[in-house]
Amino acid sequence: MEFTLTGLRVLREVAERGSFTAAADALGYTQSAVSRQVAALEQAAGSRLFDRHSGGVRPTSAGHTLLRHGLVALDALASAERELRGTTDDVGRVRLGFFPSAGAVLVARSLAAVRREHPHLRITTREASTPSLLRALRTGALDLALVSSRPPHRAPDTDDPPLQVEPLLEDRLALAVPETSRLAGSPGVTVDQLAGQTWIGSPAGIDEPVLGIWPGLAGRPRIRHATRDWMTKLSLVAAGAGITTVPSTLRSALPPGVRLVAVDGVPEERRRISVVRLPGPATASADAVVHELRRQAAELAE
Repeated sequence: MEFTLTGLRVLREVAERGSFTAAADALGYTQSAVSRQVAALEQAAGSRLFDRHSGGVRPTSAGHTLLRHGLVALDALASAERELRGTTDDVGRVRLGFFPSAGAVLVARSLAAVRREHPHLRITTREASTPSLLRALRTGALDLALVSSRPPHRAPDTDDPPLQVEPLLEDRLALAVPETSRLAGSPGVTVDQLAGQTWIGSPAGIDEPVLGIWPGLAGRPRIRHATRDWMTKLSLVAAGAGITTVPSTLRSALPPGVRLVAVDGVPEERRRISVVRLPGPATASADAVVHELRRQAAELAE
C-alpha cells in the first residue's frame, strides 16, 4: 500500500475540521468516501490515525506524524503547480484566524495599519472558534491565530510540538444593555438583577460554548435570540431585544442605544487575548502582522 495525494488531502481536511462529516462537506465527497480514504491510509501506515470522541475525531500520535510529513508533500506539490503555471509563490501572504469578538476592533484596526505600512502584503482572515483555529494552525491552513482564554491560562492544546503563544491583551467582560433599560441607570448591576432577564446568546456547536451569557449565572437563562455575530448581538441590544455580555475592547464599536455596565459583587471576568503560531522561524510577513496586533492591543489596553 502507498500513501496517495488524495488520501493526504483527506487526512489534512479531517484533522482541520475535526470530523469526517465536515471534511466530506468541505471536499465535496461523501462521508463514506472520506472513511474509505482514511481506512486506506491507516492500512498503509499500519496504525490508527484518528481517535473517535463524542464531539468528532482527533489525530493519534501516528496521525500527527503522517500529517506533519504529508503537509510538506502537499505544500511542495502546490509550489510546483504554481511554478509550472508561471504564477508567483505565496510570498507576502499571511492567513490570520481570530475568535468572533476580535474582528470588529482589534483585527480591523490592525489590518488597516498593515495596509498603510505594508501595502504589498496579502492578508486573508477567518473567524472561528478557538478549537477550530488551533486545528487550522496544526494543519497549515492558518499562519496566525488570535485566541481568547480564561484563567488559569493553560497551553492552547496538548499536541506536539507546543504552539508559540504570545499574550497581547488582558480584557474584561462587561454587560451590554439597552440605554432605555433600568439596568443602564448605574455603572454596575448585581447578579440578582440579572435574574429573569432576556439574553442574546450564540448558538452552541460541537466545540463552541454558548457565548453572551454571564458566566455562572444561577438557573437557566432565558435566551430569546441567538447569533454568532457580535455586531448583530449589539444591534439587537440597541433594539431592546435583550442583553448580552461583551468584551470591553468593543466599547468603541458600540452602536447608538447601547450602554456597557459592570457586574458588581462577583470577581471580575477577565479574558486574555493571545496570538498563536506554530513553532519555528516566522516569515517577515507574519512578523509584520504580529507587530501591528501588538501595537493595537497596547492602545486598547490604555
